[in-house]
Amino acid sequence: MELRTPADHGLDGGPGESADRQSSDGAAVGLSRCLRQDELTLVGAREVAEPAAAGAATAADGRAPLLVVKGLSKQFPLRSGLLQRVGGMVNAVDNVDLRIAPGTTLGLVGESGSGKSTLARLVTRLIEPTAGSVVLNGTDITALRGPKLRRERQGMQMVFQDPYSSLDPRQSILEVVGEPLRIHTSMNSSERRRRVIELLRQVGIGPHVLSRQPHEFSGGQRQRVAIARALALEPGLLVCDEPVSALDVSTQSQVINLLSDLQDRLGLAYLFIAHDLSVVRHLSDRIAVMYLGQIIEEGDANEVYVRPTHPYTAALLSAIPVPDPHHQRSRPRIVLTGEVEMGQSAASGCRFRQRCPFAMDICATVDPEPFVTPSGTTVRCHLHTEGPTLAGATVAGLPARV
Repeated sequence: MELRTPADHGLDGGPGESADRQSSDGAAVGLSRCLRQDELTLVGAREVAEPAAAGAATAADGRAPLLVVKGLSKQFPLRSGLLQRVGGMVNAVDNVDLRIAPGTTLGLVGESGSGKSTLARLVTRLIEPTAGSVVLNGTDITALRGPKLRRERQGMQMVFQDPYSSLDPRQSILEVVGEPLRIHTSMNSSERRRRVIELLRQVGIGPHVLSRQPHEFSGGQRQRVAIARALALEPGLLVCDEPVSALDVSTQSQVINLLSDLQDRLGLAYLFIAHDLSVVRHLSDRIAVMYLGQIIEEGDANEVYVRPTHPYTAALLSAIPVPDPHHQRSRPRIVLTGEVEMGQSAASGCRFRQRCPFAMDICATVDPEPFVTPSGTTVRCHLHTEGPTLAGATVAGLPARV
């Protein structure tokens, strides 16, 4: 098998070559050793991709990361029977590594049951990890307890999925937004009132609503109130756990635009969680795709959209609708069959293999290790390591393994 670039660049590639090339417009073109690379790039990813937002390369600008997650894992017991005996463990989050630079957005994408919300709660220490560390502004918050943890955790806040249940229905908007200030600061009531008015104005709500209660607002307005509450302690990081999934499409775009504007004005960093790639396409600098507790692909947002390296990512991209109905009907699709197997063991090979159209024998026995492509994307997939060898390819002039 030849070492190939994507077909549309028209570049020649031969066995053993590994250096990046330049296209006619000067853009860097990566090479790929993958049996299925042509098929992965023919699922409509190019039609939905847009240039990444300014600052997509901020991870390489020399700034220390605001958040570093290393080896983070969480296991939950599987109980059964009348006595609820433990019969096994579910790896809800398995050895996750993430980095978020100040003022940037990491979009975390995956189906329901993939572990996204569990990861968000681990990052914010709402639940205890089984293993791993979460370092915020240079401090390992997984090693803190009590007052020290509460003090350090003010640097990150969470925006929950459901604005209807995340706000206390018995409190007024003044009390809802001002509660963090009352607990964590020494402000008096008049100072808190002024600060709440300022926070509400930042999210596009006037001061006339202070005496109202959450049930008097629409879903989009409630989510704006929740964002204002999250900003009260001036955090550097917001963990947004599917903050727009409970809203209609037009309101989703308004909230996403609000978050983008707040990031520009306040220099916020986001861990933005969503079900599908289309929701985070306008906001994220980097994309991490999660499946059954693992990050199976992570890289620059534009690179992930244009050149997906994992079959699961390609399937998610192919499901994004396009505006042209004729083109929507004629574009290639990757349709995944089966359901996410929540109780699948981490030791039973690749977790995606039973739904993968390109599964090989090795996928059933060996869990793929992270592999960094020439473009900088990290992927867990045997197509990028074992695939060419099993097909009889030669790498760097050496004979393939038998």
